[in-house]
Parts: sequence; structure tokens; C-alpha cells
Amino acid sequence: MTMTVDGTGGNGTGRVVQPAHDGHDGHNGQTGHDAKALRQRAIRDLILSRPIGSQREVVAALGAQGFEVTQATVSRDIAELGLVKAPGADGHVYVTPEQMAPSGGASSARLERILADIPVRVGRSGLTLVLIGTPGTASVIAQAIDESGLQEQEGTLAGDNTLLVLFRDEARLERWLERFEGIQARSGGSKVP
Repeated sequence: MTMTVDGTGGNGTGRVVQPAHDGHDGHNGQTGHDAKALRQRAIRDLILSRPIGSQREVVAALGAQGFEVTQATVSRDIAELGLVKAPGADGHVYVTPEQMAPSGGASSARLERILADIPVRVGRSGLTLVLIGTPGTASVIAQAIDESGLQEQEGTLAGDNTLLVLFRDEARLERWLERFEGIQARSGGSKVP
């Protein structure tokens, strides 16, 4: 975006003049939100398809796909996607939270089995999800969550039938909730409205 700043603001009024923004970010006519979702999906696909060790590599790969991005934008996207660097065969490379999960499928399988037997209602307060099960089940669900591939949470706190799942930010909460609901759906258990 170009901005004119001079003694008169370029318009004789002494104010800064900014061009109107049409809601598009320049990638195939998509709105900013749509383009961000496409760009983040492309980043995730890149990380899953080959070893990527730097943000510069991500910027170059996205550029080859037609995305015009800066390193700062990629940095924000990497943080929002929860990507971290981990040791790999080619040095430190970006990995997804799922790739970092200890024994992944096996521990999530335990959570699935528990959710098949215990109906769970999910509520929300700010950056905290409130999960309500049947009496005496909160600690079992919390332990299964802590041992599962769900890693976006800061921690869990269990009472008798209610547990709190705490998050650092909105993006992590949304990713976690989407994955939890997927596990819950696969379990075949009942989801309490």
C-alpha cells in the first residue's frame, strides 16, 4: 500500500492520505481472509510434503505457487499454525503439532475409547474450554487428553464431572477444538448439545 506523507499530506489538508482498500490482498482476487486460509493451507501442505528449515524457504516456495508474501507474514502464519522446528535428517525443520505428538495415534485411540463411553458437552469461556462429562469422569478425560496427540492446550484442570482446558491464544483453541471434535466424532460416542 502506498501512503503519501508530506507537509500537506498530498491533498492540501495537512492529513495523511491512504488509498482505499478493497478487501482484496492481491492473490487471485481472494479476500484477505480467504487468501490467508489458502496461504496457511499451502504452508501446512509444504511442511508435510518435504523438509523446510527456514522461513525464507517457505516464502520462496509460496512465491513459486503464486503467493506474494513477506517473511513477516510467513512468521505470523507459522505461529498461528503452531509449527515448530524439530531435529530432522536434514537439520532442524518445521513440523506440525500432530507430527510432534508422542506416539500419536495410539494415545489418541485411548481418548477415542473413553469418548465412546462418556458423553461430553463442550462449552467455552474466553480462552478456556469447559468439558462436562458424567459424574466422576473428568480426571479420566483430562488424563487421556494430556496423553493424546492434542498438544495445543496449556493444560487441563479436572474436578468431578467438569474439566477446564486452557489455551494461550484463539488460534490454538480453534485448532484443538476442531481436532477434539474430530476424535469425538470418530469415537461414535454421544456429543451432548
